[in-house]
Amino acid sequence: MNIILLDSIRSMQNVWAIFRNADWAWFWKIILTWFTPTPPRNEINKTALWAENTVIWEYHENPIEIVNKLKDDWYKIYSVELTEKSIDYRNFFWKKEDKICLIMWNEVSWVSNKLLDMSEKILMIPMMWKKNSLNVSVAAWIVMYAFT
Repeated sequence: MNIILLDSIRSMQNVWAIFRNADWAWFWKIILTWFTPTPPRNEINKTALWAENTVIWEYHENPIEIVNKLKDDWYKIYSVELTEKSIDYRNFFWKKEDKICLIMWNEVSWVSNKLLDMSEKILMIPMMWKKNSLNVSVAAWIVMYAFT
């Protein structure tokens, strides 16, 4: 029952790569918000390899509203972001029976403070060299893999 929410991700290639990742990791639904591009987009089917046809997706303009609904449906909300409250995703343990919503960010403005406040946990991927972030589709894959 795992889902992933993409908060205002600009790049179509990243969105379609996350569709492909979600299909592989059995994340059954992707929620697209604000200005995240939505299917169908023939020009980038090559990136998703038509995963937009195998993973359920829906669009909601306001991520706050849909996260409130997910919480009402007993979803555990986890954001992936680097903050003072973040914990290393490798040290995070969850119950396999939990329904999970993973929130991924816009790489320019990051996850909103309101969504971070609504999250049960904020997960981070430790960086090994000089940069402090990964491409969003790569980060999504790493954390989805951990949940799988």
